[in-house]
Formats: sequence, structure tokens, C-alpha cells
Amino acid sequence: MVSKKFFLITFVLATTSYAIPFHSKSNVKQLAPILTSLEADVIADQYLVVFKNTAKDSHINYHHECINNAIDFEKDMFVKRSGGYMQELVSGIRYTYNFKNLKGYAGRFSEEVLRKIRESDEVIVIPFLGNGDLSWHISFGVNQYYVALLSRVSYKSRELNTVAYVERDQTVYASELQKNAPWGLSRISHRAHLTFGTFNKYPYHETAGTDVTVYIIDTGVNINHTDFENRAVWGATIPDGDEDVDGNGHGTHVAGTVAGKRYGVSKKAKIVAVKVLRSNGSGTMSDVIKGVEWAAEAHLEDVEKAKKEGKTHKGSAANMSLGGGRSRTLDAAVNGAVDAGIHFAVAAGNDNRDACDYSPAAAEKAVTVGASTIEDERAWFSNYGSCVDVFAPGKDITSAWIGSKFATNTISGTSMASPHVAGLLAYFLSLQADSTSDFYVDPLSPKELKDKVILLSTKDALDKIPSNTPNKLVYNDYQ
Repeated sequence: MVSKKFFLITFVLATTSYAIPFHSKSNVKQLAPILTSLEADVIADQYLVVFKNTAKDSHINYHHECINNAIDFEKDMFVKRSGGYMQELVSGIRYTYNFKNLKGYAGRFSEEVLRKIRESDEVIVIPFLGNGDLSWHISFGVNQYYVALLSRVSYKSRELNTVAYVERDQTVYASELQKNAPWGLSRISHRAHLTFGTFNKYPYHETAGTDVTVYIIDTGVNINHTDFENRAVWGATIPDGDEDVDGNGHGTHVAGTVAGKRYGVSKKAKIVAVKVLRSNGSGTMSDVIKGVEWAAEAHLEDVEKAKKEGKTHKGSAANMSLGGGRSRTLDAAVNGAVDAGIHFAVAAGNDNRDACDYSPAAAEKAVTVGASTIEDERAWFSNYGSCVDVFAPGKDITSAWIGSKFATNTISGTSMASPHVAGLLAYFLSLQADSTSDFYVDPLSPKELKDKVILLSTKDALDKIPSNTPNKLVYNDYQ
């Protein structure tokens, strides 16, 4: 750690020829770690920065100010001397995150700015005093600068140590495979194996999904599809420059399984499209996290609005049929949204590997869902392991699609399994008594409902389940 009188420094253009070396053992700072999953498809120069839980708001605001100053200074000094090269590299902070248990930001940063972020001791840019003997000589590429020691000026030194860790941003993909037949609803409503008498029958409570909102955090939703009966609305488009439309179909298919009139588990739920993946089915981890935060904030607003207007709001669920390498930040975001009251279902992933190596599959407060087949086997592609909570139908699932308001498609993946559970979460929420009823009790918490889904599941119903994986197939408990 630097000597206490040298905490705050500023970068200025070198104009004199005398200096001393900047680096020495006494000036080595403890850097916040950079996390990278072995499964991650990392995006160059993009990072997620997470503050310590103990960081005060004033310290966080000061950190943002310092980093923004450093970025602005770097742009001013470097862009002029590199023909605009740094303009692409240094684009600064893009998102800030403010969950209860996750505060941080995401952006694109140069190596120099990243080091300042990781050092935790805040950096602020101030006018140079013009006295060469107050400076250390440092070099960034072809540009040389001086570092003025703020021990000689009237700025108060502060050692904030706010950054817990930095995580490399990564590409996130929709989890799907391929082809044929609507049997999933029948399977989750029967204990026994499907027969010719049950394979196309779905017994359920007719109020399924009433007064419940489900956030589809995905590629968007074809909200004009007839299967949604005008219950689908567009919530938010997170990727920069993208359109309020599902150009892929994945999100529409998911929404149909959650709440479609023909294909859905909860046929009267409200659907809200939160677009975090582009039309090619991929996106960035930072966009996904921002979408999770948007859904959490929208849920809290709906709860308050319902209270003020005296309307019934039985709860919110969310589905994330997407995934990437293990991300501590995304897992924390999902857990934070669960703490805000949203009931989450997430796909286990399609790599036939341990789900604990993927996010958001590893988020412990969500319900992580593996895929099963009509033959009551684990789908060959489905991830497995202790992070999987339950299984649901995920092979050859037919649902709504894009291209017209009547389009359908049959595809496979844990992406198709997870919305069965998101729909089931909404289904159970809708069965709670209205707030005006004599039978009203406090609504189920996400943990209570997760425990209920696991408890009600059919045990040992599936074959080809690894020994370290729960053998539990979801069930709607229709009586």
C-alpha cells in the first residue's frame, strides 16, 4: 500500500525532462481480483465491477466521479495523439447496478483505467501545479505523463477500498436445440408416465395465472400473437440500438409455454417482454444483468401501484432461458431480484455438463431446471448436478413463434423446460386467496414457493439421472 501521504494522484502531460521511476515496492497496491469463468466467451475490454457490501453510497459516488474523470482525461489526451484509436477502446461506464445485495457497474475500459478501478484507492484529475520536482515519470504507450503528488496540495486523502472484484463481461446465449410435439403440459399434470389416455390432457385450475405478472428475460416476445390474447406487453429493450421486436423467436416460444392460451401453463398471466438478447440469440452479460434489474424495479413499482389503487397483485415470476459461463455477478443479480420478491426459473443449460459451472443456473435462490423427455428420461443435452433443482419437459416442445400472429414452432432445450416451471410458479401464485378474501394469508415468499415446487415434484420419475442430481419432475398438484 502506498505511504499515506500519497493516496490521491493526477495525470498531467510531461513538459520537463527530470523525474524518478514511478514503480517501487513501497508503491505496490493490492488489486481487486479479476474473475473469469473457464466456460465464458469473454468480450474484450468489457468488465463488470462490483463494490464491497460495506461500501457507503458516498464512497461509491466518489469512486464513480474519479473513474469518470480518469476516463475523460484519457480520452482528451490519448485520442488526440492516436488518430481516434482510443475512441473505440475507451467508452466508459455503460450501466450502473443497484440491487440490495449487488452494487456496481459495467463498461468498456482501457488497461490503465481498469488498473485504477482495481486499485480501489480513488484517483482524481486536478490541474498540474507546474513544478517538475513534484512529479513521477510514467509512460503509457507512446505518450509520457507526470504524476503530481497530492500530498503537496490541499486535497484531503481518502482510502476507500470500495471494489470487491472485477469480472470480465461475456457473451450469453439462448439455450435451445430442435424439433416436434406438445406433450409437456400433460406431463406436469400427471404423476404417472403418460399413456394414450393422458398424453394430450392437461388438467388445471381455470384461474391459472390470474393477477400474476411474468417477466420474459430473453430475445423479446411477439406480443401480437393470438396465443397471448392481448395479455403480453413490451417492457424494455436493453441492447443499444435494438428494436422492440423479437427477431429470433426464442423469447416468444418461452412466453407461449409460460402463459399462452393453447401452449401455456398459466393461461391468464400477464407477460412482460424484457429484451436482453439480440436477434441472433446472443447478448452480453452486462445487458442481461441490467434486464434483471429492470424487472426487479418494475415488480416493486407494480406492487406499490396495486396497493395505492386497491387492486389485486398476487406476485411476479420471471424466466431466464439463457446462460453463459459461471458469473458471480449475474448470480448475485438474480438472487437480488429474488430478494426483491420475484420468483425466478432459470435453465440449467444444454452442454450435458455440471450446471454449477454456468450462470444463472448456479444462482441458488432461483429454481434451476433441467430438461426431460416424453419417455421420462433426462434429455441427453441437459446439464445436471447439485445445482439442478427439478426437471421439466424440454424436448420437442411446441409453442408460439414469430413471423405471424399464428406462427408455431417445435424445438428442444432446457430453455423449453424452464418456462414450464416459470408458468408453474405463476400458477401457484394465482391460487393464493385475494387480499380481500376471508381466507387471505401472507403471499408465499420465493423461498417458500421454491420449496413447494420441489416438495410437490414427482420423485424418481426419470431415468438416466446422474447420482449427484435430484431426480424430481415438476407437478402442478391439480386436485
